[in-house]
Amino acid sequence: MQLRKENILIVDDDIDILELLQRHLQSWNYHSYKAVSVKEAVAILRDTKIDLLITDLKMPEIDGFELIKFVSEHYPKLPKLVVTGYPSVQDSLSVIKSGAVDYLTKPFTKNELKEAIDNSLSITEEKRDKAIVPSQEKNKAYGEIIGNSEKINDVIQIIERIKNNKATVLIKGESGTGKELVARAIHYQGKFARAPFIAVNCGAIPENLLEAELFGYLKGAFTGADANRNGFFQAANGGTIFLDEIGNASLAVQARLLRVLQEKEVVKVGAQKPEKIDIRIIAATNSDLREMISNQTFREDLFYRLTVIEINIAPLQERKEDIPLLVDKFLFKYGVEYKDRFVKITPDALEVLKRYNWPGNIRELENIIQRAVIMCDKLIAVEHLPEHIKYTLEFSDDTLEPLKVVEKKYIEKVLRAAGNNKTKAAKILQIDRKTLRQKLSN
Repeated sequence: MQLRKENILIVDDDIDILELLQRHLQSWNYHSYKAVSVKEAVAILRDTKIDLLITDLKMPEIDGFELIKFVSEHYPKLPKLVVTGYPSVQDSLSVIKSGAVDYLTKPFTKNELKEAIDNSLSITEEKRDKAIVPSQEKNKAYGEIIGNSEKINDVIQIIERIKNNKATVLIKGESGTGKELVARAIHYQGKFARAPFIAVNCGAIPENLLEAELFGYLKGAFTGADANRNGFFQAANGGTIFLDEIGNASLAVQARLLRVLQEKEVVKVGAQKPEKIDIRIIAATNSDLREMISNQTFREDLFYRLTVIEINIAPLQERKEDIPLLVDKFLFKYGVEYKDRFVKITPDALEVLKRYNWPGNIRELENIIQRAVIMCDKLIAVEHLPEHIKYTLEFSDDTLEPLKVVEKKYIEKVLRAAGNNKTKAAKILQIDRKTLRQKLSN
């Protein structure tokens, strides 16, 4: 007798139920795989093409609910049938919401099982797509700032108060939170919008060149200076200069910046005569400047000059209600660029994005949407999202290891969760950066 092409995976910690289900499946010419735990089931899923998952709910260590969530995101096209001996209305709702196609209560007849399997296998991708509803969120923007969360509204209120004066501003926030967008909003939403806006990444310019690039230089001031040249400060005169990653500036550059803030004048490298300038300085950092002050790598007097107005931008994980608005923005941007049309996203995929903690913040979200738009046709579904942002299962490891090995593994896990930001990881672990480096090098 020839077997059918469908492979069915049965997951249940009850051996008798596994044997019963397998006999029924064999009588209908299906090929079946058995797993007595979720861990075993995941191993089979990774190595074998499965066409239907049949799983119990109540299992030790990791239950069927967790398996359904995992499969819904990592194998979204795989239909799921739940078979359980502990029925409840709440369980039924939770199972269907988690992505199961059907729900069968023990004891059941052979005919009931056959009907449930046929129904589950008949749910094609085309039929599932009918349930897709595009995002209906209305995009709310202030300049290039997208969001409607309380934390973003607080930032916008500060911008409204300072946009028409030239008070010095320090913007603080993790990498990728949009510090330059805030700086641009301060400039372009106010009365100085027609004046120059010059953005300088202090971390991208070599330390030995930063001073000359910022303040300009005279011919012959150093090797290679074959003509007089204005710097970024002269170019921004009358408008705004944005100094990103100000914590990377050397102490020598910091001293000259302090003079600019105090005297409103700059001196070119190799010159003696200062030049008066009318400029607004906005600085930004993802570093802890107070810690740098205590380590004597940042001038305390410059810090207080820069923080006339301080704006703190919350990381994306603290304003997840803004994610649908940001997603819409990037769908339009990259849909037009790569597909010549607006690309949509399924509700399930959007839920995955809303649940993830985004250590790389908005920049990471934009990169993931850009990739997903390229990989999809007209619609971003869960399968177009990277594996690391999907639901994960943590299996217990019974292997006994030395404390040093366990500690290092945990530190590496925290570091990954912190987006490889050692300062942030050290705070979570409640140790200093030096200790963190030592433990990672051991």
